[in-house]
Amino acid sequence: MASKPAEILPILIAPDPVLKAPARPVATEDNDAIRVLLPRMFATMYRAPGIGLAAPQVGIGLRVAVIDLMPDEKPQPFALINPEIIAVSTELATREEGCLSLPKQYADVTRPAMVKVRYLDAHGARQEIEADGLLATCLQHEIDHLNGVLFVDHISALKRNMIMRRLAKDMRVLREEAAGR
Repeated sequence: MASKPAEILPILIAPDPVLKAPARPVATEDNDAIRVLLPRMFATMYRAPGIGLAAPQVGIGLRVAVIDLMPDEKPQPFALINPEIIAVSTELATREEGCLSLPKQYADVTRPAMVKVRYLDAHGARQEIEADGLLATCLQHEIDHLNGVLFVDHISALKRNMIMRRLAKDMRVLREEAAGR
């Protein structure tokens, strides 16, 4: 008998206050909830589609994130539980970032070019990863979510306000279209 696909979770859209609240560390008593949550987070991320998703984006205030950059178009998913950045490079890199919680909004964000992150994997084993390029950006972006920080918090107030106004307008149009059907 085939297992049923994981249920998709609703993704919160900025300025939902849950997105600005720091997530709490995962504790041993959360293990059963995490086992249920991870497949749902991966299913939600792939469906969006996205390359990263943090638990606060689906309304869960736990320090959990999932990432899959799909190198060579092949899935390489990994989960990060209680991730922490333990080292960053002095060298900076600027990349265009977007976010599932700010649909269709993008901005150039400057971050450390390389990071080292310590985390627990889906089996509870302690891991460390060193990354540069897109993975370094994605790790920092998702860990920011766990700290209540959005990518727009790294850009100028003027650009952030423009993006948030544009997002509010897009969401208003979508609600009006949905109500008109």
